[in-house]
Amino acid sequence: MNRLIVIAALAAMAGVAQADSYFVTVAGLGGEPDFETRFSDWAKDLDKIYRAEPGAKVETLYGADATKANVEAKLRTLASTKPDDQVVITLIGHGTFDDREYKLALPGPDLSATELSTLLDKIPARQLIVDMTTSSGGAIPILEKPKRVIIAATKTGTEKSSVVIFPRYWIEALKDPATDADKNDTITALEAFRYAQTKVAKFFETQNRLATEHAVIEDTGKGDGVKDPSAENGEGLAANRFVLVHLGTSAVVAKDPAKQKLMKHLEDLDAQLDELKYEKASKDPQEYRRELQQLMIDRAQTQQELDK
Repeated sequence: MNRLIVIAALAAMAGVAQADSYFVTVAGLGGEPDFETRFSDWAKDLDKIYRAEPGAKVETLYGADATKANVEAKLRTLASTKPDDQVVITLIGHGTFDDREYKLALPGPDLSATELSTLLDKIPARQLIVDMTTSSGGAIPILEKPKRVIIAATKTGTEKSSVVIFPRYWIEALKDPATDADKNDTITALEAFRYAQTKVAKFFETQNRLATEHAVIEDTGKGDGVKDPSAENGEGLAANRFVLVHLGTSAVVAKDPAKQKLMKHLEDLDAQLDELKYEKASKDPQEYRRELQQLMIDRAQTQQELDK
């Protein structure tokens, strides 16, 4: 096969700085020993998962260290990130909502969604906010912004219980190879969301209980979160570009500097394919087929180079 496309892509990428991934996890105030332990354990589980990622920069706050001042300090350091970098911020614990403002319960002063949004606006990198707290849906209207992906454990700020179970299955999603629905050896935010969402629904069904939480996603920067992201509602495209975990061969390649650029190009091509599929209805059929064929050829050639 003709390798000109791959060679040109590598040449174009040669002068581009390697994108970095940052993971900040905050486990808030439990209020009682059982919740304190549960929240801290979830944070430690995520810390372990993310530290296994090649080159990941991981910060985890829980217990007495999870103060508003410490969270703000960690987020301020991310103001030096690059637009191609990705930042994943995960919130665990109790959230509150008073019909106007969402707050994350922390030791000492709580952190509001408005304060969090102000800090996030100063971070150039692409952002994924995974709010796995009670009332987390109330934060979406405040946090939403173009190129920012928001996942909330509850659909609204008024949907609340003593604790949500979404974090349990989100962590399970990042550990289970079955989460990788497209079998490309990576787990994206969209794949993890769908896995965890399905598991939560199944939990309430098998327990014969009324569901008290319904996870939603919003990644267009406008509107309400949705339970079923698709090309029809426009949701899910940005979330599927967030690679959280590399599996198998992908994990090995991610540690090889010589192949990291090829992998990044492959991920970019997958993102372009996803975007093209979202735009299919508005495109001329012949133009759609032409663009699809070109991307598929480029992808096949890149994968061939990567497999050598």
